[in-house]
Amino acid sequence: MKNYKLAVVGVPSNGIKILLFSLLLIFSFTSCNEKSSSANELNKDKSEKKVIKINPKYMVVPPTTAPEIDTEFGWVNTEKSYKLADFKGKIVLLDFWTFGCINCQHIIPNLEKLEKEFENQLVVIGIHSAKFSAEQSTQRIRQAALKFGVHHPVVNDADMKVWQNYGIRAWPTITLISPTGKVVWQRAGESFYEDARNQILALKEKHKAELNTQKFEFQLAQVEEKELMFPSKIIEATAENDSNENEPIFWIADSGNNRVLKINLKGKVLETIGNGKKGNTDGNFEEATFYEPHGLALSQNGEKLYIADTKNNVIKEADLINKIVKTISGTGETSYYFGDKKWGENVNPNSPWDLLIDKKYPNTMYIANAGNHQILKMNLQDYKTERFAGSGREQLTDGDDFKKVAFNQPSGLTQFENFLYVADAEASAIRQVDLQKKEVRTLVGSGLFDFGDTDGTAQKAVLQHPIGVFYTKNEVYIADTYNGKIKVLDLEKNRVKTLISGLSEPNDVLLIGNYLYISDTNNHQILRVNTKTFEKEVIL
Repeated sequence: MKNYKLAVVGVPSNGIKILLFSLLLIFSFTSCNEKSSSANELNKDKSEKKVIKINPKYMVVPPTTAPEIDTEFGWVNTEKSYKLADFKGKIVLLDFWTFGCINCQHIIPNLEKLEKEFENQLVVIGIHSAKFSAEQSTQRIRQAALKFGVHHPVVNDADMKVWQNYGIRAWPTITLISPTGKVVWQRAGESFYEDARNQILALKEKHKAELNTQKFEFQLAQVEEKELMFPSKIIEATAENDSNENEPIFWIADSGNNRVLKINLKGKVLETIGNGKKGNTDGNFEEATFYEPHGLALSQNGEKLYIADTKNNVIKEADLINKIVKTISGTGETSYYFGDKKWGENVNPNSPWDLLIDKKYPNTMYIANAGNHQILKMNLQDYKTERFAGSGREQLTDGDDFKKVAFNQPSGLTQFENFLYVADAEASAIRQVDLQKKEVRTLVGSGLFDFGDTDGTAQKAVLQHPIGVFYTKNEVYIADTYNGKIKVLDLEKNRVKTLISGLSEPNDVLLIGNYLYISDTNNHQILRVNTKTFEKEVIL
């Protein structure tokens, strides 16, 4: 769970005072790192005949008039703005989220399940209360809604007034409003589904007379299909000759199209892994399905491509010789491990975001396990996946005990000799992991809520949600994602400087010769940039 630590601005009205007082008395936050509820889908008629179990822990007592949700910053995923009065007679679910938060992304499938089951009674509205300044942009929220498959309207709460008026303190938080306009239920964390479903069933029974059962139709944003959609990680393939030209060839995680592509410098697609449909199936390259893949790693002999199938919470292996994809780690569930739990045992990935095969020990692969804020390690001979570094808590904690150090949604990995460098996204930090001394230290960044766009010494430099890193020649190239820049950390001079700006949420970067290759994610393109002239060329 991400707790918002700034003080509430302004003095609330009497009605809001009642709400905040009620919340303080009865609202007990759960960790967003709990495993999401996986309640079985029951037959609708049968479910309503059963006794509905209501957990009083999350009920707002007494119910309080819901504050307005419309803002001056506008809405996305709909053709107009709305007031709560427009939803009179409906059960309204408010999802307070911020798009960089992995826990907020985790709950999207459960929101969709509720939307489908109660499509005639329920209206789901996202309240986007940004953590990062870059997340306040309505255009960026629109892109995030398309990227993550959000199928309901979202209001931009850029100044967090709606957040404050509802007494919210963590992302994500779910709030339910009755058909009569009262706040009746509120819960933070991922594990809301079963309790929320039961509360909705209870509201249906209690408010039969007032309930509007006509489906509320929204004009949702349409996804424009592109050859490349929200490309993420990019790695170099093994050296090959294409038309007798010895040029670099790349594997790209075409995340928005749920597939992986192999391309050459001319942008020609040489191979496609996955049929593009959202799913989680193994099989040949035409049958296999993924759900927003990100991290990629190529075996030393170039015969196996490892794929972090991020939103499926699994690692897959693509046999490049026999053209077969198989799952080698994970069950599909969001599994969590904290403190001393499960060290030395096989564990499941949770939103794995990047992969890296150890250059000295090619049977070892590291996994940036963003969903549980730690680094995992896989043995590529037997596929055993173990905890490697990180307590599982979302914190910026250094030290020489891998069980006690802590990360913040690690999303990018690179290596030099005995050192791993980690893009620790939610802390806007670059971390160094000493594999020999088993020590973690922070090179850039100071905390979960310390972010910005400042070059200078590593101690004073500030980033904003970096996702990609690449090491070469005593420098770490950084995809400073929310700042739309590529920066470089000079490890000898201990300084950070901007190389390229004007990008749209770049997710990855690598350097080959005199050229940088960049996944310009929200512009749906791969760029090639000359490091001497800084001329840009779109490859795909």
